[in-house]
Amino acid sequence: MSARRRTFFSSPDREAAEYSLHRRMVRTLRGMAGAGDCIALVWPLPGESDLRPVMQALHADGLCIALPEVTAKRRPLTFRLWQPDCVMQPGHHGTCHPEGPPVQPDVVCVPLLAFDRRGMRLGYGGGYYDRTLAALPRARAMGFGLSFQEVTCIPTGLYDVALPAIVTERELIRCRGDRRAR
Repeated sequence: MSARRRTFFSSPDREAAEYSLHRRMVRTLRGMAGAGDCIALVWPLPGESDLRPVMQALHADGLCIALPEVTAKRRPLTFRLWQPDCVMQPGHHGTCHPEGPPVQPDVVCVPLLAFDRRGMRLGYGGGYYDRTLAALPRARAMGFGLSFQEVTCIPTGLYDVALPAIVTERELIRCRGDRRAR
């Protein structure tokens, strides 16, 4: 899937697909978020969708935007307040996070390498989002990716957390799985 993603992100189809993904994410997140809610998004890694247009649009709506910080192995993520003009700090695994204060998100957007319609996802192998979602049981979660990242079935482990929804450039998928993998 990593190779497929690299190929896609160097193709001429990338711009149209990302534009559609951004529009669908903004529309979906506006519907999910209440007044004063904080939405956790991600700063782009190489070969990932760049969500900065989504951050800008939701921030313009007056919503709080947070970005994750990896603080230690085997620990949930910490989320920091993002503002359009904030200073970004380099983090673990090539990530970046804002200097802003820690905040607790109400909605967590989860990146993925691959996903299935049960809401199971393949990430990068650190388990950070599974730990984070387990630590934030009241937070609403939504995965995001592109339709070519869908597979029939993702193998699961004891601590994998199913996502209730995944948004792609083509659709909002209401997943069949429950919150915990079996």
